[in-house]
Amino acid sequence: MRQPKLLLLDEPFAALDALTRLKMQALVAELVATYRPGVLLVTHDVEEALLLADRVFVLKEGRISLDVAVGLRRPRVVGGPAFDDLRNRLLAELGVVEPNRWQPWSRSKSRPPTRSGAN
Repeated sequence: MRQPKLLLLDEPFAALDALTRLKMQALVAELVATYRPGVLLVTHDVEEALLLADRVFVLKEGRISLDVAVGLRRPRVVGGPAFDDLRNRLLAELGVVEPNRWQPWSRSKSRPPTRSGAN
């Protein structure tokens, strides 16, 4: 088996079904822990980035808009206060959720809709 010093992974799990994707993420995490190569992972999946990366960059208009160290202990699992805070921060930077909230941007961008759908 080869032991590369650098892995370049550009959306390596994008075409996989959900269960295979989870298995492959775990395999990559295990191989990286064992062989310790440098890894550059390109992904559009925030949770995937937080599960696999030590550092996350958010790009906007070709420039780094956010650089975050992922200080979570390994092995990592989705969820928990620290994980959720990082996910929220990244999603807010990407414009998916309002800063410091879990709800997606509402249509009016003023407040999230109520359960009945009325604002």
